[in-house]
Amino acid sequence: MNAILLIAHAPLANALRQCALHVFPDCGGTVMAVDVQPNLSPEETLATARIAMDQLAQPPHIQGVLVLADIFGATPSNVAQKLVDGVHSRLITGVNLPMLLRAVSYRHEALETLVSRAMVGGTQGVMQVAITAPQNQRRRNHDQEEHDHQQ
Repeated sequence: MNAILLIAHAPLANALRQCALHVFPDCGGTVMAVDVQPNLSPEETLATARIAMDQLAQPPHIQGVLVLADIFGATPSNVAQKLVDGVHSRLITGVNLPMLLRAVSYRHEALETLVSRAMVGGTQGVMQVAITAPQNQRRRNHDQEEHDHQQ
């Protein structure tokens, strides 16, 4: 099994973790969150993240750690880059809830497979949704009624 470490600007990491726990109540031991506080230095955040990473990697059944950060190039991502080794841990930036839920669902698979599934979950979870309610549609020239009625 793999563990998941969320690193994001406060309060996003813990909020995402709470969402994951809402859907998968049993994932608490394998999903941890580090919220990057605006008043802490990157070094202090890195120290906190190292502790979380060590705690996740300790149980004997944990084979790897997938680190999910919010924005590439920002402090959470920069901190996360210093944590991952590319062998027992991997980093994906641009975390969203569909990505996290997919990762939690497949955390028992090999780390490389987990990375692929998380990436697909994150990208497939972003879509434009058509608005079909009559009050949101453009009026056609031949429409005789001037007002849409909502029920």
